[in-house]
Amino acid sequence: MRHARVTPLLSLGLMLAVAGSAVAAPGCFEGRRKVDEANALKFQAREEARIGNHDRVCDTLDEIGDRYADARDAFEDCGAGVVAIDLRSEARNLRIAKKVNRCD
Repeated sequence: MRHARVTPLLSLGLMLAVAGSAVAAPGCFEGRRKVDEANALKFQAREEARIGNHDRVCDTLDEIGDRYADARDAFEDCGAGVVAIDLRSEARNLRIAKKVNRCD
């Protein structure tokens, strides 16, 4: 008799968990897209540095920072706080890159 009560509660909890992740997914996709954009911009910044276009490197590094901030906000909105913490370390690396390239 006890199992008869647990099964509906368990299935209700599972349905709520699935529904919650389905609602949160668009924000996580947006965050992933912003991280992908930042990665593409990092490649562009490396190429600009290789060519020697200092001003463009600094502008691109600023754009990367904007993408990381947008991604962090999107991941926090969808409940993926661990990813947002990892983005803080990426932002720290970005500050180091700006310092090395004398952008500040």
